[in-house]
Amino acid sequence: MTDIRIEFDVTAEMRDGTVLRADVYRPGGTGPWPVLLSRLPYGKQTPMMAVMLDPVAAARRGFMVVIQDTRGRFASEGEWEPWTYEESDGYDTVRWAAALPGSNGSVGMIGVSYFGNTQWMAALSKPPELKAIAPMITWSDPDDGLWTRGGAIELGITVPWSLLQGADTLTRRHATDLDGLVSSITGLVQDFDGLAGGGYGELPAGRFPAFARHDLPELGYERSRREPEWARSCRVAGRHDEVDLPTFQAGGWYDIFSQGTLDNFTAMRRAGRSATLVMGPWSHTNLRNVVGDVNFGFSAHSDFMGMRGRLTDMQFDWFQRTLGDGNGQVLEPDTGKVLLFVMGINQWREETEWPLSRAVDTDFHLRADGSLSLEPPSTAEQPEEFTYDPMDPVPTAGGAVLMTDEFRPGPLDQTAVEAREDVLVFTTNPLAEDVEVTGRVQAVLFAATDGPSTDWVARLCDVDENGLSRNVTDGIVRVRVTPGEPAEHVVDLWSTSIVFRAGHRIRVQVTSSNFPRWDRNLNTGEPEESATTARVARQQLFHDPARPSRIVLPVVPAR
Repeated sequence: MTDIRIEFDVTAEMRDGTVLRADVYRPGGTGPWPVLLSRLPYGKQTPMMAVMLDPVAAARRGFMVVIQDTRGRFASEGEWEPWTYEESDGYDTVRWAAALPGSNGSVGMIGVSYFGNTQWMAALSKPPELKAIAPMITWSDPDDGLWTRGGAIELGITVPWSLLQGADTLTRRHATDLDGLVSSITGLVQDFDGLAGGGYGELPAGRFPAFARHDLPELGYERSRREPEWARSCRVAGRHDEVDLPTFQAGGWYDIFSQGTLDNFTAMRRAGRSATLVMGPWSHTNLRNVVGDVNFGFSAHSDFMGMRGRLTDMQFDWFQRTLGDGNGQVLEPDTGKVLLFVMGINQWREETEWPLSRAVDTDFHLRADGSLSLEPPSTAEQPEEFTYDPMDPVPTAGGAVLMTDEFRPGPLDQTAVEAREDVLVFTTNPLAEDVEVTGRVQAVLFAATDGPSTDWVARLCDVDENGLSRNVTDGIVRVRVTPGEPAEHVVDLWSTSIVFRAGHRIRVQVTSSNFPRWDRNLNTGEPEESATTARVARQQLFHDPARPSRIVLPVVPAR
């Protein structure tokens, strides 16, 4: 099938009269064909679009493809407000796409990140023609990875994303004022380029000065605090039972939305829906085999998938089973599968469930001698102490991040981080045999600080035979406490799948910052929206019989 016809900027009128525009790709012949719809704010002809969804490849597989600029973006009319209109515009667009010439009336949606969420929002609006969605690397709760994590602001993504989207906003604003356009874009670029050199550190973090300077819509953290009800405009969590559709969800262990992908899958399974899950070793923008400092083997590449073929072809096959094969025939139903990439042994493994019921939550205790032990403390041990200075925070080094290019995602060398005096390190002896950890990880920390508020960060690392430590997964929790009073804090490190090989060691870092991925706690208890003055905090971490600080790892028994 080679005769593909393309219509550019096809108009769709929304319920309030706003006109959105889409490019439509039709296979050769007369159809009818099932429709694959994607709605994104990044420009429907951007090269990134072809990487995530090649519309020509999809048309050759027998789908009519519709790619639409969301409201207020590029060729579409209206004002740009992240998230606000995606539910209503999604409903209207699905109904419009289903009625296009050549459509068989069945619509599936596909896309990643923001345009993974536009699928969920459309599905929640329940257009009758929408039959399936395939959201990739997208969140469930925006306060668990998009806007905040553990109460800390996701500054690393919020600032560059908002500034980058501002380019189209400023272009529209100064469409008839060339001098104004040049000046505004120049200032925007300067702020973006200066982030890693100090721009991330502007205060207050919760009302970021650069957004006000350029008068730009931001990712949504600030608005969600002013208008809590508005946050519903991109929240999927708690609403999965309203979506009676099959879903194909894909994510990466080093993706900023990795837990959201897993949470969406488990919620849909819990609601009794057909749900498929694929989790690779990938980051948000890298679905290849080399992520961070690690080559996971070509099997990990999304174009290979351990000899299963391309991930996009797996999605197309799934859509043909749910929407039809292009000839009006619906194939056998898909009951949903689970495909996980297990790092360490670097193998894909098929499962029937997530989380794995055979995984056993196992406590590894943080001990005073710096060891990480299965044995809990039996006698009193002196607490660990360190000083946390918000003006000299622990720098971000890898992880599930989406930031400016200076901050690479994935597993990176932790030597410089672990050499700092404000980072506590706890390590097992060399392992006598492989230990698989697959599932959700959490740290239980008994700790105290001398101020009214602080952060606790925990990071799980894999230390190889040569002593090189690389991060696996991490998390943060922002706490308000009585100064000097020990309290129990649970840090959610999200989920992973890795085999710590025999001869390797398992390591845990404990500290109070990971900047600029997360904003700094200034240790004063003041609201993030107004806090500009910092104080140094004196931190204590306890490990004794009454206060056994530990990390809880879901250990999978060897078969």
